Amino acid sequence: MINKKVANVAEALDGVADGNAIMLGGFGGAGVPVVLTEALGKLPLQNITVISNSVRFTETYAPALFEERRVDKVIVSAARSRGREPTISERQLEDGSLELELVPQGTFAERMRAAGAGIAAFYTPTGVGGKLTEGKEIREFNGREYALETALGADFALIGADCADRWGNVSFRGSQHNFGTAMAMGSKIAIIEARHF
Repeated sequence: MINKKVANVAEALDGVADGNAIMLGGFGGAGVPVVLTEALGKLPLQNITVISNSVRFTETYAPALFEERRVDKVIVSAARSRGREPTISERQLEDGSLELELVPQGTFAERMRAAGAGIAAFYTPTGVGGKLTEGKEIREFNGREYALETALGADFALIGADCADRWGNVSFRGSQHNFGTAMAMGSKIAIIEARHF
């Protein structure tokens, strides 16, 4: 019988390597895989790409990733909160040592879903005429301009959930769902941190 359950966090993260693109679930604290994120920060990884709604909770639970400059690039839909001191990652964004790709939130989710569906790219009107679509292919459909957005995939997705079973079925509770399904679709391997089994 299939059993996708693992004995411990180290076994769950086995295979995560230098240069990987890693999606981290969560939105405003809901659905953040805290234990997995903390363990990720303890791995001796280099040159990784973090794909997340924002890096706020990544930096909270795995500060070494940024303190030791082990993250080369972040792909996020929110890059900074105003009215407070900049975090380490925000200072790295400002000095250019950390690459940033800022993506509107709906486009962010759709790019991950597209990766999981085998769709290489799609057109969206979101952001057309603004900085986020500069340099992208723009086409007109039915009198409206659309920007070409490419699929967003990753090597791994770390996702917080409410329940999971040994076959890999997962359920979420309320807003905990956020990007979970899209990240699972867009990654080669989804690793779930569930409250209940």
